[in-house]
Amino acid sequence: MKYIRQLLAGALVFVLGACSASQTAQQDQPVPVRTITVSETDLDNVIELPGRVEPVRVAEVRARVTGIVQKRLYEEGTDVRQGQPLFRIDPAELRASYAQTQASLDRARATAANANAVVERYRPLVAENAISGQEFDAAQAAAREANANVAQMRAQLRSASLQLGYTTVRAPISGRAGRAAVTEGALITQSEATLMTRIEQISPIYVSFSQSATEVLQIRRAMASGALDLQDGDAVEVRLSFADGTDYSPPGLIQFFDFSVDEATGTVQLRAEFPNPDGLLLSGEFVKARIYAGKVTNVVAVPQRAITVTQSGGTVLIVDKSGKAALRKVKLGQLVDDKWVIKSGLVPGDRVIVSNLQKLQPGAAVRIANSSTGRKPAKGAAGAKAD
Repeated sequence: MKYIRQLLAGALVFVLGACSASQTAQQDQPVPVRTITVSETDLDNVIELPGRVEPVRVAEVRARVTGIVQKRLYEEGTDVRQGQPLFRIDPAELRASYAQTQASLDRARATAANANAVVERYRPLVAENAISGQEFDAAQAAAREANANVAQMRAQLRSASLQLGYTTVRAPISGRAGRAAVTEGALITQSEATLMTRIEQISPIYVSFSQSATEVLQIRRAMASGALDLQDGDAVEVRLSFADGTDYSPPGLIQFFDFSVDEATGTVQLRAEFPNPDGLLLSGEFVKARIYAGKVTNVVAVPQRAITVTQSGGTVLIVDKSGKAALRKVKLGQLVDDKWVIKSGLVPGDRVIVSNLQKLQPGAAVRIANSSTGRKPAKGAAGAKAD
């Protein structure tokens, strides 16, 4: 029995020793990692700003005559064409006014015809001294007054016709008609120009932004120094994403750049125009914009996954000359897509570790295991190249 115990104890010591040796061997083995070699490159200068969607044109449809609304002729929230009927106002009173004006015109025409006939009868008589020149002049004056009265009645008839036409309220522009502000039976007045509805043109559509005047100054200085490849008059592309993070696919272009600074906010107003054929962008909606304002030249950038962001900046792990992982502090610039711009801390030629970071500690031996199969490098390798 004693012999068996000694045999088991010896086996246990042997097993523990083998495990310890195995763990030591594993710890001494280099960790396989992928790296990228830092190099200078050109990157898109991306400016992220919140924006608000605005219609290109807004038309307030208001009453041009006084009357009772008989019927709404459009579907609220739908697209309407320019000239399409929207409301019908009771035309009875204006039809009566039109008929009265027509009758006044007929009476004026009859009076003018009689006055002109008198002038024609008096013309040969005045030549024969059968009537006095004063009588002839009076007849001519009466004819001119009668003809002027006809012209006045014609103008009044045209005005009455316009007023009668205004009883059918039409869309002044094409766009999306909003909620009706009046209902059937409502009294609307010309003097108050009662608002009936609004029409917004939303294709194309505007998105407005506000950018800090300080950032605008930095961009202009970078353009002047050549650090930013952007010229005055260059088309500046803008891409949008919605509040839920989804992207809006058609890009837009900066269409307006204000040259004055808002005194209250210290910002400069920008406006971009976007196609909106499906009406996905809604007036008043807030969106996130990415403005591609030229390219930043000769910068160092590394993939986002290689950076550990800290309160004081960031850190990366590089492969030092001895083949071990070394911690390097870096000063971060802007995040462009999935790459961090490095302002300081890395120089061209540094080998930055981009994989197995969770298994590494500074000072650990590493083995570079970059793919040599011809596959494309991992996304985000711009500004750095795989070894």
